[in-house]
Amino acid sequence: MTATNAGPQQALREEIIADAKLHAERVLGHARQEARNLREKSRQEIEEDTRERLEAARRNAQNRRELLLASVILEASRRRGARTEAVLQGVLDEARRRILAREGFDYREAVVRFAAEAIGRMEGTRFVLQLSDADRQAIGAGLAEEVARRVGREGLQVAVDGAGAKIDGGVIVRDAEGRQVWDNSLLARLGRFWPILRREIAARTSLAGTAGKES
Repeated sequence: MTATNAGPQQALREEIIADAKLHAERVLGHARQEARNLREKSRQEIEEDTRERLEAARRNAQNRRELLLASVILEASRRRGARTEAVLQGVLDEARRRILAREGFDYREAVVRFAAEAIGRMEGTRFVLQLSDADRQAIGAGLAEEVARRVGREGLQVAVDGAGAKIDGGVIVRDAEGRQVWDNSLLARLGRFWPILRREIAARTSLAGTAGKES
């Protein structure tokens, strides 16, 4: 009986084993495919992450370059502006020195012109010229009459104030009632004309485009 059943049992066992092997191969094949899929997915994710990191690094590097370039341009502009201001300040200081030293011009003629110019822009016929104590003594004689002739207004009366003005030179003109005052002292005139002068200096030199914009 055992021998009789050996054939079918053996066949069944072999069939079961074959089915198991086939199932195992399918499972293993599926596992291998999943593993390949996972490796491919991981590779793609790694590549994507790498690309994103590289792009982020590139953007950061570009931003740093732009910031550095902007800072360099700003610093260069600041230094150029500082040098420009130093040059212009030197010009202003030298102009102030020469004006106060009365260098290169007829000082009395300048005072006459300053006074006549002021009176010509003011209403009335009676005016007082205020000079520094030194100028009142040095050029005060005959100054009022000369200024009146220079203006040429009918009925004009001009006098030199007996008290000295606290100025470094030039003239302050006021009407007799004190309602109108025109400060044509040397430094006051320089202060009024300096913005125009610095633009002209810039326009005629390599400082153009810096000092001119700032004024």
